[in-house]
Amino acid sequence: MEAGAGRGLECQKIMDGKVNENGVDKEIPSCCLKARASVPESDAKCHSTVVSGWFSEPRSSSDKAEKQLYYNNPMWPGEAHSIKVEKILFQDKSLYQEVLVFESSNYGKVLVLDGIVQLTEKDECAYQEMIVHLPLCSIESPQNVLVVGGGDGGVLREISRHSSVEHIDICEIDQMVIDVSKKYFPELALGFEDPRVNLHVGDAVEFLRKSPEGKYDAIVVDSSDPVGPAQELVEKPFFETLARAMRPGGVLCNMAESMWLHTHLIEDMLSICRDIFKGSVHYAWTSVPTYPSGVIGFVLCSTEGPPVDFLNPINPIEKIEGAVMHRRELRFYNSEIHTAAFSIPPFLKRAVSSLRDSSTSTSTKGIRVS
Repeated sequence: MEAGAGRGLECQKIMDGKVNENGVDKEIPSCCLKARASVPESDAKCHSTVVSGWFSEPRSSSDKAEKQLYYNNPMWPGEAHSIKVEKILFQDKSLYQEVLVFESSNYGKVLVLDGIVQLTEKDECAYQEMIVHLPLCSIESPQNVLVVGGGDGGVLREISRHSSVEHIDICEIDQMVIDVSKKYFPELALGFEDPRVNLHVGDAVEFLRKSPEGKYDAIVVDSSDPVGPAQELVEKPFFETLARAMRPGGVLCNMAESMWLHTHLIEDMLSICRDIFKGSVHYAWTSVPTYPSGVIGFVLCSTEGPPVDFLNPINPIEKIEGAVMHRRELRFYNSEIHTAAFSIPPFLKRAVSSLRDSSTSTSTKGIRVS
């Protein structure tokens, strides 16, 4: 989530459990009670009816003075996901967003931006490996790759496994995210150590506008959720700019939200991509326990040119040596999971019209959507 996404939702009631109206004490709604926060989160946000908290620091039975800490997110109203906070390791505000790192009891260190969990040490592999290897294992010998976002370095780490890659550009807007990740998440940020990586700190839209046409074999968009300024990253002009930067038969993998919560966003993204990408358009998903609803999706697209069969990887990562060099073996992705990721549940096909028929072409131009 970009900075400012929750502004204007401040609770107007006093956070002491009661509010005095015309001399009468009234109970504060539970949403407001949940918004109580300890310093420095004194400006906790809440909806008019509910708070969607992401994680909390529970009260200590031995310390009655300890306050309860909630971080709130307006994108998933009515939902709360608690991860026990053992210790806050870093908390500051960059030019763009609140950056937080804490040690959790079950998931290791956790990176949070503007109150939204970005990754945890325990389950980051399911996201990082899938968003990279779904596209890169679907084409032969990718050489030039662009990463949009991905300031934690995890996407870079996975791209570095592909020995055919010669050049990696990454455009990340927030230098603080990079610096914090290098300090607290070295197992992810090691991706920045690859000599093939060229870091560009700045706005991705502007960077893409200046990129040569047809430069990239693959683009991975590891963006924040489409709230506030990040809304631009799921709109048609941005996808048109991405397509322009891809070579014929090039591939794109773009984060595409949760099938359980955001079918309208999935429908919009697939519709836009079908208009722009004249090769193929597919939807895939994976399981990430600490993301909302426990799953996250990806839109995979190819430009017109050599056909790309996303469902059947032709460049299997299992054949690539060098797990020791990359400091760990793959933990989640393999070719079987690759193919299975494109299996779409019936409820999602019913909710998203673009997914209702995965066996036939959706247009005379050969665009297949699964």
